[in-house]
Amino acid sequence: MGLSVGPPPSHVLQPNQPIISKEDQKKGVSPHANGNGLQTPPPTPPRFLTAEDRTKLIKRYIQCSLFITTAAPFGFAALSHISYPTMVLGKSCKLIPVMIMNVLLYRRKFAMHKYLVVAMVTAGITMFMGFGPSKGKDKVSESSWFGMLLLVINLAIDGATNSTQDEIFSRYKVSGQQMMFFINLFSTIITSLLLVLPLPYIPTIHPGTNWELEIQQAMEFIRTHPAVVTPLAQFALTGSLGQLFIFETLQHFGSLTLVTITLTRKLFTMLLSVIVYNHKLTGGQWAGAATVFAGIAVEAYVKRKDVHAKRVMQEKEKAKIKDL
Repeated sequence: MGLSVGPPPSHVLQPNQPIISKEDQKKGVSPHANGNGLQTPPPTPPRFLTAEDRTKLIKRYIQCSLFITTAAPFGFAALSHISYPTMVLGKSCKLIPVMIMNVLLYRRKFAMHKYLVVAMVTAGITMFMGFGPSKGKDKVSESSWFGMLLLVINLAIDGATNSTQDEIFSRYKVSGQQMMFFINLFSTIITSLLLVLPLPYIPTIHPGTNWELEIQQAMEFIRTHPAVVTPLAQFALTGSLGQLFIFETLQHFGSLTLVTITLTRKLFTMLLSVIVYNHKLTGGQWAGAATVFAGIAVEAYVKRKDVHAKRVMQEKEKAKIKDL
């Protein structure tokens, strides 16, 4: 049976207790908001998870694993019907489904400036990718509506995954390593079953011949192309190391910050190539980069302003305590 300790009286100021300014109270912003600007309730005293809590947590992990396992096939299937630039442009809008799924699935509210930042970063990344120099036949116009539908499904599932991860962190207070372990464990179980079970044809999920084992095709591919083993091992190693940073970012800053980092990394890479290799950017790309940096500046300004206001309030509260 789980044990819990009741919270102290509300009028007693606890050490390191977050203090929220009157301005923030009017905005409805919680002093315990994470990197998403989510209005989350104050943290409760540490407690042991009950058996019911553990069951719910495991279900959430399985839910995330199912989302991750099904999202990738839809993305790969979309590439058969749309051009790669279309895929890149679609992925640049990932912040929007992440925010929408947080609102729809878990009724979360965001600080107002977050909506502006998401809109500016999404618009800037889209401009940066869309106004790049065209490469022959790789044009958005060649994409089909069915491919676009598959891409939308992929983005929606990605958004559901990130929002569910935010829910796990806010409700169960797990660590990034714990989430990484359990989600990868259940994802491995699910994908292993898809590999070894004789399944019928399932669009995007199990596209092979009816009742044919996927593992047979995988092993045949490796036997035909043995050189692929080394890059597969490198991909597994670097991917696992990268996940350590991904889940730490998720835990401490939230999914919106994580997606913003993953979206802007290519922009920063290309800007670095301009400096190092004298690559040229179009006017539209420069405008897109400026829009992204403006969005990041808005986020930094609001965060700095909030931190300053909270420090002022803390100093005032400390002064009141000394007077008592």
